[in-house]
Amino acid sequence: MKKQWSLEAAREMIPDVRSRTARAVEEVERLEAERDALRPGATRAEAEERVQEAVQRWAREIEALGADVKGLWLVDFDSGAGYYCWTWPEEELAFFHTYEEGFGGRARIQ
Repeated sequence: MKKQWSLEAAREMIPDVRSRTARAVEEVERLEAERDALRPGATRAEAEERVQEAVQRWAREIEALGADVKGLWLVDFDSGAGYYCWTWPEEELAFFHTYEEGFGGRARIQ
């Protein structure tokens, strides 16, 4: 069964989510720069695989916290009525969207 989050509990997770995401963003940016410096070929494909592995490792870490990864650096916390929604580099958890509306329907939490 999926975890349901109160706004308070989800907000308490944001420092950890931000920290993990900041590390992952830094790693991915470094790996992408290394990849982009290579000539096309097998080595470049291996470098792209390392980028994807870093993103997947971040996603597993976030999911292990009980949150949902909905895209690159996009984390949702299921409230039972929709999602509290955070994306890098936001400082705080300040948005909500229904299940139907998705990211495009994000509204600031009052």
